[in-house]
Amino acid sequence: MEGKYRRRRSSQPKPEPGDSVKNNIKEFTRAIVEDLCKGRSPVISIDRFSSYCTNSDSICCCSSDFPNGREILTFKRENQVHRIDVLLRVLLIVQKLLQENKHGSKRDIYYMHPAVFSDQSVVDRAINDICILMQCSRHNLNVVSVGKGFVMGWLRFSESEKIFDCINRPSTAHPIPVHVEEVKDVVSIAKYILVVEKESVFQRLANDQFCNKNRCIVITGRGYPDIPTRRFLRLLIDTLHLPAYCLVDCDPYGFDILCTYRFGSMQMAYDSKNLRVPEIKWIGVFPSDFDKYCIPNQCFLPLTPEDKRKTESMLLRCYLQREVPQWRVELEVMLQRGVKFEIEALSVRALSFLSEEYLPSKIQGGLYI
Repeated sequence: MEGKYRRRRSSQPKPEPGDSVKNNIKEFTRAIVEDLCKGRSPVISIDRFSSYCTNSDSICCCSSDFPNGREILTFKRENQVHRIDVLLRVLLIVQKLLQENKHGSKRDIYYMHPAVFSDQSVVDRAINDICILMQCSRHNLNVVSVGKGFVMGWLRFSESEKIFDCINRPSTAHPIPVHVEEVKDVVSIAKYILVVEKESVFQRLANDQFCNKNRCIVITGRGYPDIPTRRFLRLLIDTLHLPAYCLVDCDPYGFDILCTYRFGSMQMAYDSKNLRVPEIKWIGVFPSDFDKYCIPNQCFLPLTPEDKRKTESMLLRCYLQREVPQWRVELEVMLQRGVKFEIEALSVRALSFLSEEYLPSKIQGGLYI
């Protein structure tokens, strides 16, 4: 006999996270133990989510926040026994974190049973599975990411008992809080939010006093954004209702980072509503900027075979055709020309060209997509 267990998604408003997550974990583990005591093989049903599909012939349901599939785990399948073992071990660790009101990173959890887990990705998948089963975000499990993002500009907020007063020194970088759920008292007189891909560009704007001169907020995730950076940006948009723009390198990875901000990532698709920013606009740099700004050929780099494969793969994503066809056109231009370039290439015009001409003219002229 089998005992089937899955968290049902209710149409009623969800209770506040915290005790409800603890109760859900207790309910889940109790059901598993009960099945084992009665000689039944537990069956764990995990909903599956995706932020995009690449099959143009099928009816796309990726725009919804509902599952588009389900995975069944059972002890009867030998290849799933280890995965269930890992899931239950991680669940017990999470339960202890919640009971003791402590926080831990994914890496902390890995080193609690390295011989069993064998690889960090195994723990990552288990944590994602638990979030889906408990219908919560990762921070509700007291599992935190190591923050790497920075913010500067016309902004003030508090986290726990610490006050971040960026307004007094708008060009000074402040680390984005790891515990975004504890951020309160957000105040700003900024006109917009600018998200930049990398720290070097963030520093260029700081040196040029960009925030002071343009009364804005600038954020960087320093490459692919971590969860705190994405949650913090989502919080600012929801609280301040400001327009948001994104500046990335003109290459496949910059474009993928842009898409991560706007549409979310496939790995965290189950929590996309809390991590994506559909309001964000792409401000540059565009492949079509090649000619517009007279960038010399010496600034270009050829697309590698890996770049081309990644670009061709991204062109198949359903949301490009469905929601931002102009983005897709720009990506096609990059592939056709076979070259890429970095944001810093604009410095060939002048060291402060980015902050004094490129960005202001784009924002004031509405030259974003």
